Amino acid sequence: MRVLVTGGSGFLGKRLNLYKPDWIYISSKDYDLTSSIKTKQMFRNIKPDAVVHLAARVGGIKDNAENQALFYYQNVMMNTNIIHEAYLAGIPRVLSSLSTCAFPDKLEHYPFSEKDFHKGSPTETNFSYGYSKRMLHVQSVAYRKQYGMNYSTFCPSNLYGPQDHFGSSSSHFVAALVHKFANLCDNKVIELWGTGTPLRQQLYVDDLCEIIPILLERHNSDIPLIVAPNENLSVHKMSQIITEVDKKRSVSFTFNGKLDGQYRKDGDNSMFLDLVGGYNFTSFREGIDKTYKWYIENTEEQ
Repeated sequence: MRVLVTGGSGFLGKRLNLYKPDWIYISSKDYDLTSSIKTKQMFRNIKPDAVVHLAARVGGIKDNAENQALFYYQNVMMNTNIIHEAYLAGIPRVLSSLSTCAFPDKLEHYPFSEKDFHKGSPTETNFSYGYSKRMLHVQSVAYRKQYGMNYSTFCPSNLYGPQDHFGSSSSHFVAALVHKFANLCDNKVIELWGTGTPLRQQLYVDDLCEIIPILLERHNSDIPLIVAPNENLSVHKMSQIITEVDKKRSVSFTFNGKLDGQYRKDGDNSMFLDLVGGYNFTSFREGIDKTYKWYIENTEEQ
């Protein structure tokens, strides 16, 4: 099967290329997916049998909070064009990546399940990004129901690992922390915003690279399938684990709640485990050890 992957130069796309090098990877340098004309041209040129849609405008909590309009516009345009032009091109299979940011900010019970997807608004700091991902699911379901297309979505929890966007404005928490740890002088204390209490399921990127080909084959429904490990750690606990990897540094928190973010957004992975027959997720301790070592060995900034 001829599989096209959007977002091929992104964090997940680059890692997936190591696992599935026979797939076709494109980035914004190849085609502007916010343009319906360029998207149509892409499908005409490549003629894929299936699409794994990973392309997105992503960023950390500060970047999201300060660029709500840009995040909304770019993501909605990319998603709309991919789904609609794939349909017009007669491409029967599209698997799209959402985010647990698309789930409601607050729910009555945790972990939440796929049934809770529309039970409230996304968190304020990721409001536009969360809704853009939610609309990608809505569009996929609509084209499945009206046109009979096998378009499905999955929701990974927070990703981290080698080749992440370390130290950039699009860095997520783990990548930003690894960058700070590796580039400070010895015996320095790293001050972090907030209280350290928010909880996160951190998904090691190589796990998802193994999982995506399975989902492309087996996830053939309108469920926004949650892909997340069982581990649900506080920001404070994750920071402590990183100090065990790099024993020269320590962390402190401002405790003022500044950009603390959503308190918890842990998802129930039981539907995913049932679909794939179980999966042994990489522990955060093991994953951060691999990530930190990769960063030290592959970056020039020391």
